[in-house]
Amino acid sequence: MNETANYLLSLAYPAEFTPGARSAVTACLRIDPAEKVTLIIDRVTETIGAALAAQLAARGCQWNAFLLEDLSPRPLGDMPAAVLEDMETSQVSIFAVQVQANELRSRMQMTDVVNRRHMRHAHMVNITPEIMCQGMRADFDLVDRLSQKVLDRVRKATRIRATTAAGTSITAEMNPAYKWFKTSGIISPEKWGNLPGGECFTSPGEVNGTFVVDGVVGDWLCARYGLLAETPLTIEIEGNRIVRCESRNKQLEADFWAYTHTDENSDRVGEFAIGTNLGVERVIGNILQDEKFPGIHIAFGNHYGEHTGAQLRYGRHIYVV
Repeated sequence: MNETANYLLSLAYPAEFTPGARSAVTACLRIDPAEKVTLIIDRVTETIGAALAAQLAARGCQWNAFLLEDLSPRPLGDMPAAVLEDMETSQVSIFAVQVQANELRSRMQMTDVVNRRHMRHAHMVNITPEIMCQGMRADFDLVDRLSQKVLDRVRKATRIRATTAAGTSITAEMNPAYKWFKTSGIISPEKWGNLPGGECFTSPGEVNGTFVVDGVVGDWLCARYGLLAETPLTIEIEGNRIVRCESRNKQLEADFWAYTHTDENSDRVGEFAIGTNLGVERVIGNILQDEKFPGIHIAFGNHYGEHTGAQLRYGRHIYVV
């Protein structure tokens, strides 16, 4: 263990975090005592990191911890070299961090290592005490069984239509060349996953229609705008691209439009997904958990082609629920 690992073991943390931390280490990542783990946290998530550290110590595995503010100014331009170097000798990594604007590049550098080395990686972006005590307490074996049932069905689909009382009406044409994946919380070397887990996703062939975001938007906009029930964002999609968006919150509208128009493809629908976490009973205003709420969500930008097979890779990725 390095100095930061010892520091985390000295920190007190709420006992309520223990079940969620235990699920992450034992149920989701299934860490073996013979394995090595890289744990990445920041100042905001120190106590959550302490709970995870206690579970890693209990497993008896080798592990190192990194506190991002000790290594580089925020927001990160690049993932610190010390983190990437440690990951090169680990089988497992955990990223439990409150992200800041324009840090996606650094996270992609991290997941590039994960994908290349086929690591089991828990992506706990914007993890909070509330999520540790809710979504992370789900029965992930049950979530995995449901996710497999959904996966078996959608792999046969050529078209999926989704509607909501709020006004969403979209049709997604599936591309048979693109793979569906499940990230149920049971993480394997095949595909790293967000925690809490619970979704099936693919890159769609083409999406058209109206998507009303009355839950949350992702990335740094999530922390800024929270729940959108009172000021929903309506997105018009034609030929897989955003053609219009509108909200009574004009700053949200402007920020979302700017985020999805930073390059020629950041306005493309890159992901079509179905939430499957039965432990998530309501939307709370945090994309990490809210995208697992049972139902449809989509994302614009990067297509995760390294998993789905879509030959498209972009520097932006933002969820809408």
